[in-house]
Amino acid sequence: MATKEEVLEALGGVMDPELHRDIVSLGMVRSVEVEGERVRVHVVLTTPACPLKGAIRQSVEGAVRALPGVASVEVEMGADVASGRRTRKEERLPGVRNIVAVGSGKGGVGKSTVAVNVAVALAQSGARVGLLDADLYGPSVPILLGATHESPEMSEEGERAVMLPLERHGLKVFSIGFLLKDTDAVVWRGPLLHKAVQQFLEDVAWGELDYLVVDLPPGTGDVQISLSQLVPVSSAIVVTTPQDVAFADVLRAIRMFRVTKVPILGVIENMASFVCPTCGTEHRVFGDGRIEERCREHDVAYLGAIPMDLRVAPAGDQGRPIVVEAPDSPPARALLDIAARLAARQSVLAHSGDR
Repeated sequence: MATKEEVLEALGGVMDPELHRDIVSLGMVRSVEVEGERVRVHVVLTTPACPLKGAIRQSVEGAVRALPGVASVEVEMGADVASGRRTRKEERLPGVRNIVAVGSGKGGVGKSTVAVNVAVALAQSGARVGLLDADLYGPSVPILLGATHESPEMSEEGERAVMLPLERHGLKVFSIGFLLKDTDAVVWRGPLLHKAVQQFLEDVAWGELDYLVVDLPPGTGDVQISLSQLVPVSSAIVVTTPQDVAFADVLRAIRMFRVTKVPILGVIENMASFVCPTCGTEHRVFGDGRIEERCREHDVAYLGAIPMDLRVAPAGDQGRPIVVEAPDSPPARALLDIAARLAARQSVLAHSGDR
C-alpha cells in the first residue's frame, strides 16, 4: 500500500504548465487520502477557468497510479483564484482579488461586447465575477445584458447606504446607465468623471469577487486615469479590429497602461473574419490584418481572434451575450478560449510577484 508521503513525493513531479512549478510547492495539493489501494487527491487550481485543467488532472492521475499498490485514483478539482492586487482592509474593494480593465484606443471595435462576454465566460467557469460599466459617456452594458429599465436597490452597510449591483448571467453588474433616462446625456469634465468612478467603486456593494471586469470608454482620457489612481488595477486587455488604423490607436492605449503601471495581459482581435454560412468561405472583411505580428513587435501577448457572426448583434440587442445565446458558435468558442487564456495569464501575473 502506498503511503501519503509517497503520493506527495510523486505529485511533486507534476508541473503546472502555466506557472512552471510543481503543484505541491505551489500549495495546489490540499489533501491526500489513502485507503488501501484507493487514493483520493484534492487539487485546487489558481482559477476555475484554467484552460489546462484536463491536462493537470491526467498528470495527477498518472503520477499516483504509477505508484506500487495503487489500484484507483480519484482526483477532486477545485479552484482558489490568486489575487493580483496588494490590498489592505482600508483600501477600496478589499474583497476583489483582481481588477481587469478592458480598453481600446478607439470606439467601434466591439469592446463592450467583448467585455460582457468575457465576464460571462469567466462566471460560467465558476468564478465570482463583477462587471463595472465605466463607459460613462456611452454605457451599453445595460442593453447587452437586458437591464435597460432597471435601477439598483439601496442597502445599509454599516452606517452608510450602498447601491446593490444587478445580477445577470451570473454577474454582479453596475452601470451609470442604471441611473439615467434613455435620453439623458453625461456632459461632465474631469472632476465629475473622477467622482463618478470613485462612487462606483466605493458606494456599490461588490462583495467578494475573483474578477471585477471594468469596461472602459474608448481612448485614453480621464476615466482611465481615475481608475488607476483610485484602485490598484491588476491588469488590462485591449480590443482591436484588424485594420492598421485601429491598431495605431491600440498602441496609444498600450502606452497609457504602461505609463499608469498596469500590466497588459494581451490584445484581442475582434471581427477578424467572416465565414459565409452558405458556402463556408472565409472573408477578411476588414482586410488581412497583421495584429498577431504587430503584437510581437510591441512585446504584448496576442490573446486570440474573434470571428464575425450574424447572431452576435441581434443577441446583444436582446440582452443575450453570444456565449449564452449560441455557446457552440465560432465567436462564442473563441471568447471562451480567450477568457480561459486571460485567466491563466492573470494567475501567472499574480504568482510572479510583479504586483
